[in-house]
Amino acid sequence: MSGGMTEEREVPDEAAAASVQGTATERPTAAPEEAPAAEVKAAIETAAAPPEEPEDDGSMSLIAHLTELRARLIKCLIAVALGSCVGYYFLDEIMHYLTLPAGKLYYMQPSEAFFTYLKVAIAAGFLLALPVIFYQVWRFFLPALTRAERMVLGLIVPSSVLLFFGGLAFSFFLVLPAAVQFFMGFGNAELEALFSVDKYFDFVIWFVLPFGFVFELPLVIIILAKIGLIGSAFLRKYQRIVIFLAFVIAAIITPTPDVFTQSMIALPMIVLYEIGYLIVRYIMRK
Repeated sequence: MSGGMTEEREVPDEAAAASVQGTATERPTAAPEEAPAAEVKAAIETAAAPPEEPEDDGSMSLIAHLTELRARLIKCLIAVALGSCVGYYFLDEIMHYLTLPAGKLYYMQPSEAFFTYLKVAIAAGFLLALPVIFYQVWRFFLPALTRAERMVLGLIVPSSVLLFFGGLAFSFFLVLPAAVQFFMGFGNAELEALFSVDKYFDFVIWFVLPFGFVFELPLVIIILAKIGLIGSAFLRKYQRIVIFLAFVIAAIITPTPDVFTQSMIALPMIVLYEIGYLIVRYIMRK
C-alpha cells in the first residue's frame, strides 16, 4: 500500500506542476489584449503631434524649376522696363553724350528718330538692369551649389559686372571717339560725312559691346586656373597663338573691316590676357 500511496502522491504533484505551467503559459496571453490599447494611444499621439515638414534635399522638380525660371525672367523684364523708363526720362542727356564724337546727326525717314530714341532708351534700361539680371541668374543656380561654390560665385558675379562696365567705359570714352575721328578723316571738300542717327547708334552699340565681353578675359583665366584646367606654363606656351586669335576674333566681331577698329579690340584683349597670366603666375602661383 505504501507503493500505491506513493504513486497517488506523485500523480497530484504532477497535476499541480501541470497546472502551474498552464497558469504560467496563460499569463502572457493577456498582453495581446493590452496591445490594441497601446496602438490606439500611439495613433492618438501621432495625430495630435504637428506634421513633420519634409526634408529639403535641394532637389526640385521640373515644374518647380520652370516656375522659378519664369519668375526670374519676369523680374528681369520688369527691371529692364523700369530702367528703360529712366533712360527715356534722361534721353536728351544720353543722346548728347552719344553724339559727342560725331557731332550733328541726321535722320532720313520720318520715323527713324522716334525708333532710334526707343532703342537708346531700351539699351540704357538693359545696362541699368544688368546688375539685377546677373543677380537673378545667380539666385537661380544658387540652390544647386555648395557653400564653397556659392562663395566663389558671390565673388564672380560682382566682378563680372564691374569688368563688363569697365570695358564699356573704356570703349566709349577712349576708343569710340578715336574710331569716329578716324573714319571722319576720310572726308574732304567733295566728300562730307553725314551720319544717320539710326546707323550711327547701331555702330556705337556693335562697337562698344564687344569690349564689355573682352574685359571678362582675366576673370575667365582666373576661374580656369582655379579649377586646375590651365596654369602659367600653359598660358606662356600659347601666347603667340592668342595674339593671332585676338586679331581673328576682332575681325569677326567688329562692325567694320578696317584694321584700326580691329586693333582697338585686339590690343586690349592681348593686354588683358597678359594681366591674367601675371595674376596666375605671381599671385596664384600656378
